[in-house]
Amino acid sequence: MSYQMTIMTGAAETKKKGKSLPPTLIIRLGKFVWTTLWQMMMSKLAPRNNSGEYIRPASEFRNFIGTEPENPYQPEAGRYCLYVGLGCPWAHRTLVVRALKGLQDAIPVFIASPSSNQGIWVFNEQQEGCDTLPELYELAKTGYNGRCTVPVVWDKQSKTIVNNESAEIIVMLNSQFNEFATNPTLDLYPEELKETIDGWNETIYHTVNNGVYRCGFAQTQEAYEKACDQLFTTLDKIDRALETSRYLCGDRVTLADVRLFTTLFRFDVVYYGLFKCNRFRIQDYDNLGPYLRDLYQLPGVADTCSLEDVKRDYYGNLFPLNPGGIIPSGPDLTSLLKPHGRESGVGSRESGVGSRE
Repeated sequence: MSYQMTIMTGAAETKKKGKSLPPTLIIRLGKFVWTTLWQMMMSKLAPRNNSGEYIRPASEFRNFIGTEPENPYQPEAGRYCLYVGLGCPWAHRTLVVRALKGLQDAIPVFIASPSSNQGIWVFNEQQEGCDTLPELYELAKTGYNGRCTVPVVWDKQSKTIVNNESAEIIVMLNSQFNEFATNPTLDLYPEELKETIDGWNETIYHTVNNGVYRCGFAQTQEAYEKACDQLFTTLDKIDRALETSRYLCGDRVTLADVRLFTTLFRFDVVYYGLFKCNRFRIQDYDNLGPYLRDLYQLPGVADTCSLEDVKRDYYGNLFPLNPGGIIPSGPDLTSLLKPHGRESGVGSRESGVGSRE
């Protein structure tokens, strides 16, 4: 190539490059557009306070099934049903208690799945003439404009929502349907342990159950670090307590264990990576790892756990956190079937399983 042609080619390339945006400007523009869209989507997905901390809205349907004469919601087999999402940890609580109590025949379950395009729960099969959960809420309360969440206890007799607060639903399932249960003597909320159970529930809800969401949905670095510190402080506290106690409140399973279990089951799969809760995995703890396996292996509990639904619902539907929508292929749940060694109610430090040291 001649010197003149070389100069002409270089000039043409320079002219061509000059018509495109400089890489720095492209990056800045991309960050501005994505950050603006992210903030807009997160404001709908995760309401925040002025510090960027995620604030979970309260549930609105709070009636209780009971035998009081004036109560319109009397315990009956087949009258009520549960609407749940298999990926949702709050709904999962109700499935675990239903399984432990043996209420499968008395209280049927119907599944809703999140729609990634609509941002709502959609029924796998039409329910009460409704295709979506918002339609069911509208049927229960005309003009309802609040959050449409699972789980839901639905009264087929009066065609309304009895309760959509998981913490209250599991109390009802534990105590109000014993005459229809196959395991009626199991009491997950015994009177003598209520104060201890309530104490654990209060701590675990704020820093663990909701704490992982406060990490994942934090919209400032400060809010994230505060939530993450509180999360792992509580996990360390629980791990120490489980050193000498098989379950949170002694040698018997309670509602405190159920409420913790559904978060622990999802932790290494979802919260560790997607929600940035990545200081330690649950399996890295001396006692929390075996404790998770212990709960998973209780009769009927594994049947309530759907790893594929969990991964699909979180990775596939939380677009602001995973815009590519790629769903990880693992992990292998057979690890939860390994011996837990917690029958004696003491920790597993001697075995070296899950040691962080």
